Amino acid sequence: MRENIKNIAIIAHIDHGKTTLVDGLLKQSGVFRAGQQVDERVMDSNDLERERGITILSKNVSVRYNDTLINIVDTPGHADFAGEVERVLGMVDGCLLLVDAAEGPMAQTRFVVSKALAMGLVPILVVNKIDRPDARCEAVVDEVLELFMSLDAEDHQIEFPIIYASAKSQVSSLNIDGPFENFQPLFDVITKTVPSPKGDPDAPLQLMISALDHDEYVGRQAIGRISQGTLKADQTVGCGRPGGPLRKSRLSGLYIYEGLGRAKVEFASVGDIVVVSGLGQVDIGDTITNPDTPSLLPPIEVDEPTLAMSFLTSDSPLSGRDGKWVTSRHLKERLEKELERNVALRVDPTDSPDTFEVAGRGELHLSILLETMRREGYELSVSAPRVLLKETDEGLMEPFEELTVDVPEDYVGSVVERLGERKGEMINMLGAGTGRVRLIYNVPMRGLIGFRSELLTLTRGYGIMSHLSAGYGPHKGEIRNRNRGSLVASEAGAATAYALLNLQDRGVFFISPGETVYGGMIVGEHCRAGDLDINVCKKKQVTNIRSSNSEQTVRLEVPRETSLESALEYIADDELVEITPGNVRLRKRYLDPHVRARHRKDKASAKV
Repeated sequence: MRENIKNIAIIAHIDHGKTTLVDGLLKQSGVFRAGQQVDERVMDSNDLERERGITILSKNVSVRYNDTLINIVDTPGHADFAGEVERVLGMVDGCLLLVDAAEGPMAQTRFVVSKALAMGLVPILVVNKIDRPDARCEAVVDEVLELFMSLDAEDHQIEFPIIYASAKSQVSSLNIDGPFENFQPLFDVITKTVPSPKGDPDAPLQLMISALDHDEYVGRQAIGRISQGTLKADQTVGCGRPGGPLRKSRLSGLYIYEGLGRAKVEFASVGDIVVVSGLGQVDIGDTITNPDTPSLLPPIEVDEPTLAMSFLTSDSPLSGRDGKWVTSRHLKERLEKELERNVALRVDPTDSPDTFEVAGRGELHLSILLETMRREGYELSVSAPRVLLKETDEGLMEPFEELTVDVPEDYVGSVVERLGERKGEMINMLGAGTGRVRLIYNVPMRGLIGFRSELLTLTRGYGIMSHLSAGYGPHKGEIRNRNRGSLVASEAGAATAYALLNLQDRGVFFISPGETVYGGMIVGEHCRAGDLDINVCKKKQVTNIRSSNSEQTVRLEVPRETSLESALEYIADDELVEITPGNVRLRKRYLDPHVRARHRKDKASAKV
């Protein structure tokens, strides 16, 4: 047992303060020098993480408290990034469970807690944001205790220590009434509660690769924790999985985490979370071991994907204007690169060399990948998301989600009505009489596609939703998520204010005057069911006759903003989202109106 090392993960529901807490731990442990300018949420190094205010990738950092080295793993709080959580929990012995003092345990809190308990981690409860005016600390502790009991936690896991804290103010206390001065009570509980790593330093080497990184100078790097044995910086090792070949390599570098950076070391032993270079081709889930006496660990297991999209090379008339990588070869290489570190992703080839079937955990999981590729200069088209069904002896099964919705009391009726239309079944209703109501539903995953934007519309922006996987259940039949058609451009060119003004009563537009359109591009939402082809490029006829209303100002409705997520939620099965570095456009799968009509006819005949 190595008493001077503690390995701990920080787990929580999204927006409950994980990354802010890490900021405080880093500052109060002396990682930053006096007067050093430090950004907020320093662990959110990814541009998308900073923009969205969420953690997407798991990251490692270490702090020193007295003589103890504390390795901290910051994990995502959204269920769509569960693969990031599952692959790193094997590196730690304990976890800090952050729960909002007002919201209490949410849907995704249940998910991360179930994973932590299943791996035998020792939990520490941190009731965060105690300075909120609506904080209810004692009730939240009781709710967490009920959650642990419902997940069949072991006795020693249920008897968790409790810390009351405000990560933003960087204070904590063992008592609900204080005193609140700093994070010393939290550091003390970590060093006393979290078990120290155990293992035989003289046994054959076992190091499970839990993450991959890349350095400009040394190439690919593997990150993992040493379960047993000792590793030297220039050692020859074997790498592989049970039942597979063992590949030999010689290490070119060995590092451990020191603060936000890495320190080069000559050797590491049991319990150390290390970064090694020089291995060449390695994958997450491989074991690094002694080549002469190999001892391989079982690979990391993650839950199966539940949502899929088709990634296609773009055949748009505007293709290649602002994208750097546009061919199927570039798309294939990028997806293969993503598979190396994104263990929850699955990519399957199709009959067409220009189309790839990409499956993930949810809309956010796949949309983050698409946004990342867009910023890297890739240009592609994607289909509407669809759930992955299973055919079993009991019939057709589909994935379900446990949905938690917090809404003001005034909007409960409309939200309940819409969830009923989406085949949702209410499990519980809480908080009546407090001004806000929490609705808990069991909903088919198909019914949640596009519901987030609809919830914001129904509740005027006050609705909050979260969800996690609830397994598979019997297929619920047809769910109609959209009852309006699309406005489709019939001509190519630049949209004119004259045409848009005369067509405003046809629906809501997604474009502004001057934007370039092409035939088959979706320019708005029709006010009725069914698609409508319109000419948004029509120009006003110019004559030498003066009109009495020629000087009137043209007043157009503000077009609806189309983000990547809203576009993926909106499109129907016969539509695509065209993604480029500079634009997100909606289009029909078949641009020719005659081809579209033939496919509609064939589809109607097939239904009959």
